[in-house]
Amino acid sequence: MALAQLGGSIARALRQMSNATIIDEKVLSECLNEISRALLQADVQFKMVRDMQTNIKRIVNLEDLAAGHNKRRIIQQAIFNELCKMLDPGKPSFTPKKGKTSVIMFVGLQGSGKTTTCTKYAYYHQKKGWKPALICADTFRAGAFDQLKQNATKAKIPFYGSYMESDPVKIAVEGVERFKKENCDLIIVDTSGRHKQEAALFEEMRQVSEATKPDLVIFVMDSSIGQAAFDQAQAFKQSVAVGAVIVTKMDGHAKGGGALSAVAATKSPVIFIGTGEHMDEFEVFDVKPFVSRLLGMGDWSGFMDKIHEVVPTDQQPELLQKLSEGSFTLRLMYEQFQNVLKMGPIGQVFSMLPGFSSELMPKGHEKESQAKIKRYMTMMDSMTNAELDSTSPKLINQSRILRIARGSGRPVKDVTDMLEEYKRLAKVWSKMKGLKIPKKGDMSALSRNMNAQHMSKVLPPQLLKQVGGVGGLQSLWKQMGSKDMMSGMFGGDR
Repeated sequence: MALAQLGGSIARALRQMSNATIIDEKVLSECLNEISRALLQADVQFKMVRDMQTNIKRIVNLEDLAAGHNKRRIIQQAIFNELCKMLDPGKPSFTPKKGKTSVIMFVGLQGSGKTTTCTKYAYYHQKKGWKPALICADTFRAGAFDQLKQNATKAKIPFYGSYMESDPVKIAVEGVERFKKENCDLIIVDTSGRHKQEAALFEEMRQVSEATKPDLVIFVMDSSIGQAAFDQAQAFKQSVAVGAVIVTKMDGHAKGGGALSAVAATKSPVIFIGTGEHMDEFEVFDVKPFVSRLLGMGDWSGFMDKIHEVVPTDQQPELLQKLSEGSFTLRLMYEQFQNVLKMGPIGQVFSMLPGFSSELMPKGHEKESQAKIKRYMTMMDSMTNAELDSTSPKLINQSRILRIARGSGRPVKDVTDMLEEYKRLAKVWSKMKGLKIPKKGDMSALSRNMNAQHMSKVLPPQLLKQVGGVGGLQSLWKQMGSKDMMSGMFGGDR
């Protein structure tokens, strides 16, 4: 993922500082230099990096700190806060209200993924109960209307555009008027892609903005744009009132630091990030959890939200009860595989867990793991109810294995591998036996009742070693269970 390399470099610099016997000016300078180098290599603007370093040195005055202060935590918190400040301009963007018509205008560079992002934005709000509509006011790029039409049709979102009309202002005005009559509460106007050297296209963008009077102008930016991000974003801000930023292609290997520069240039918050080509690969952007994941500190609240999304509320008490009993069936494994696939890319889910960085699951391995899960599910589809509900793997003998292999069209070895995986997971599940269940069976209360001892039994040895053994795990567990995760991480006031 974009910025993963940056996050790894900053996390390493923080680890090296934490390992130092004494925290003095030399250690602090080395840590800050390492972080500054990582930010510059990730294409973050030089002035922003220099200002961040100056601010941290001003906040962390080692000479003035009394002997009892935890200098490591103070430095960590300062770095965390400064990175958050880079991405957070301090003012919220316009938020559309359901039932009240809002016009949203999308602007951006050519090839930034603007048209796809328009549809993703509409689809996201459609799922939340809005009635969105799309207007193609891009008459400059050949095939722009066809692309928007195809995307909108696939997502079942009404759209408007013209093959004949060449005036984007006229198309935008007609589209807005039409969808207002149809009581659409989120009217999205897609405009032509342009860069700051194209004065005529910038004038056209201003005219579309004046004619449609959008409630919000969103600047769409490709995460791979690099050092040019600041100047280009500033040019857009000077022409139209950019109120929010969406960063696309965050699933790639781009350095991604330009995204930080664009926020500084437009003084507008990032509201969403695009994490893939598919319609649902679109995430709400929240600064603190994002920086936390970037630094390998996880996003426990985001992880729990993912679980709430994929496990229906009425199934949560039942799942927790089975967890407490330590009984694990193939059917339960099938259900958990379904939930894992619903949660999105496995690497992305891993990055939400404190202590696990996205580097743990390289791109190729992630796809391989998801393909394996789907293969296992296909084989389980060929099983009987008795086989799926049995807690004894001995029930599935050689003749049953042959039948399952024929029914699923898979080799016998694949079925054997799947049963071995089941035995491994059943062993892990059995170690959770005796877990205290929250009274209401609430999934979010689970972290308070689990402890590091439970988790140390479950985690693979290499991962347990990475987080610093049981002691490191206990420290992480305290962070995850705290009301304010960020505060818990850095020992701030709760």
